[in-house]
Amino acid sequence: MIIEVDFNSDEALYMQLYNQIIMGIATSQFREGDSLPSVRQMADSVGINMHTVNKAYTVLKEEGYVKVDRRRGAVIAIDIDRIRTLAELTKELQVILAKSCCKNISKEEIHELIEEIYEDYT
Repeated sequence: MIIEVDFNSDEALYMQLYNQIIMGIATSQFREGDSLPSVRQMADSVGINMHTVNKAYTVLKEEGYVKVDRRRGAVIAIDIDRIRTLAELTKELQVILAKSCCKNISKEEIHELIEEIYEDYT
């Protein structure tokens, strides 16, 4: 998977990296047990600071997407607590749906959009 960041984006670089790795997991470009590049390798290939990569890897670890192995570095380990994830997703969706209602986006349009996006991950 090629990781690219947008230096002109308002989104923090570590979050862009974090999001792209999550997308890679969801689309099976990264699989359970795969090693991510070392912090140094990732920083060099993407063109960002090692501390930025380390921050993204730390958040991925805290959220259960990767584990750190002394020999292999950051390894994809999808052992997320399902109940916690559903609770977090509910909070995020409440805000997204509230924004959608404010913009008069219908329930049907939202369902269609979810179906369209979800197809990319199954």
